[in-house]
Formats: sequence, structure tokens, C-alpha cells
Amino acid sequence: MKIRILLVTCLVLLGILGVCQGGSLRKNFYRDSCPQAEDIIKCKTQQHVSANPNLPAKLLRMHFHDCFVRGCDASVLLNSTANNAAERDAIPNLSLFGFDVIDDIKNAVEAKCPKTVSCADILALAARDAVSVQFNKPMWEVLTGRRDGTVSKSNEALANIPAPFFNFTQLKQSFASKGLTLHDLVVLSGAHTIGVGHCNLFSNRLYNFTGKGDQDPSLNSTYAAFLKTKCRSLSDTTTTVEMDPGSSTNFDSDYYPNLLQNKGLFQSDAALLTQDQSADMAKELVDQSKFFTEFAQSMKRMGAIGVLTGSAGEIRIKCSVVNS
Repeated sequence: MKIRILLVTCLVLLGILGVCQGGSLRKNFYRDSCPQAEDIIKCKTQQHVSANPNLPAKLLRMHFHDCFVRGCDASVLLNSTANNAAERDAIPNLSLFGFDVIDDIKNAVEAKCPKTVSCADILALAARDAVSVQFNKPMWEVLTGRRDGTVSKSNEALANIPAPFFNFTQLKQSFASKGLTLHDLVVLSGAHTIGVGHCNLFSNRLYNFTGKGDQDPSLNSTYAAFLKTKCRSLSDTTTTVEMDPGSSTNFDSDYYPNLLQNKGLFQSDAALLTQDQSADMAKELVDQSKFFTEFAQSMKRMGAIGVLTGSAGEIRIKCSVVNS
């Protein structure tokens, strides 16, 4: 019933008019240029989440993958061209989902405020709003005023997005290169409380951890046996498994008690327990209210990585192509 009321409110809102333009990263950047922008984005996002409860995890991942390559500039949304392979066609991004959702939101915003609201801001807000549907309140603050990049290269995605088989040192270096701390790493890993993982990204932990047909000794043996019933071989590239067993569409702090029982799905999850400092942080984040508070702060920091503001970049008219 709650979602139905939200959708009716959205439909009314989307029928109302607004006008628009730009500046630098701050709260309510579009207050004067497109006052309804954030409401339109929120309402369209809610509509899509009500149709697909897996969407919050998908948009959160897309936002993360965008910010780690050239900063949060919506470069992940650009299509490849005859002369250039774009980020979205890089191996880590082939399983991204939600491009059509962002396009739909962008179309709604463009109809009210042409050439005003960036795709980068739309992605940052939609990721937040999708996760927030469950709580009926915003789970973190999103500052706005990002502009859209004009460059997108698949090899940069491969070089910058932390891989699920990274060890602790690699993860720490990857986050540090973006101005994020070890604390941000442990907190943002908690996003794995929602969504699924593909078997081929962790099945080596089940069947061939050191190249000798062995199992990762750091993986909970009961959990490993369960995973083997889902992922039958190293060659399975299509099957997916919940990252947070039993509540993969529920945003909560369950990732941490699971992790501390050695039930982290990826090697990059298990890596957090290989150092006392990060393991201690994981123990503190079992407390859900603490996790929500810390996650909000880390997301705000992540959303500010390498942003283009002022006259840098552009405001794309269509998120998948640079302006002509």
C-alpha cells in the first residue's frame, strides 16, 4: 500500500513543470535551476524498484564502478563507439544492470528541465534513492553539482575497479588511490549485504584455490558445501548466488556477522579478516545503527571522488552519448 501511495504521488509530481541550469558540488544544487529534479529522480527510482527489488544493489554497484574510474562523472554510462571501447564494455562492467533505468529517469528530468541535470548526479541520487525505498527516508546525503565526463575507456575500468579476488594490500591501495581510507573500504564492503555474485568470481575458492584442486581454507566449510550445490564447476559463468544468504534484497548489517563467521563470498571479503585493524572494524559494524551512520559518511566521500564541477565536462542530453 505504501509503495502504491508513493507511486501515485510520483505520477502527480511528474505531471508538474520546472525550469533549469548549473554551479559547484553542494546541497540542493538544482534548487533554483530545476527545483523538482531530486523529487523526479526519487519518484522514478521508486517506480523502478517496486517493479524490480534487485535494483538497489544494481544501481549501487553501477555508482561505485562509475566513481572508481575517472571519478563520479557518469563515464560508465557512455556507449562504445566505432573508435573506442567504453567502460561499460570492460569485463568488470559486463554484468552491470540498470542503464535503461538511468535513461528513463534522465528522460523524465529532461522533459522538465532540458540540458540542466547531469547524468552523474542522476546516477548518484538514484543509487541512494533505490537503497532508501526500504526505509522510506534518505539513507545518506548526496551533494549535487557534478558534471558529465566526455571520455570513457574500457582499459581504465579494468585498471581501476577493485577485483573480487584482490587481497588486503591490493584493496587498501585501490581505495587509497581514490582518497578513501581503510575504514571506507571496510564500511563500503558492507554494500555486499544486497545483491548477488556470479559463480565464476569465487568458484576458485571452492575448487582450485592454489591451483591444486583445493578449497580456500579460510572459507567456512559448511558455507562452502552450500556454495558447491549452487556452483557446480569452475566453468559456470551464469549462475548467481546471494551475497548475503537469505536477505539479499534487504539492506542491513548482516554482511558483518556473516563475514566474521568466514562466510564472505569473495576473496576480497575474506581479505578484510586478514588484518587485525580491518577485522576489528568489521566487528564494530555488526551494530546496524553504527553501520548505517558510517555507510552514509563513506558514501558521501565516495560520491565526491574526482568530480567535474563548474565549467568542466558537460551536461549530457542523453546519458549514453557525449553531446555532439
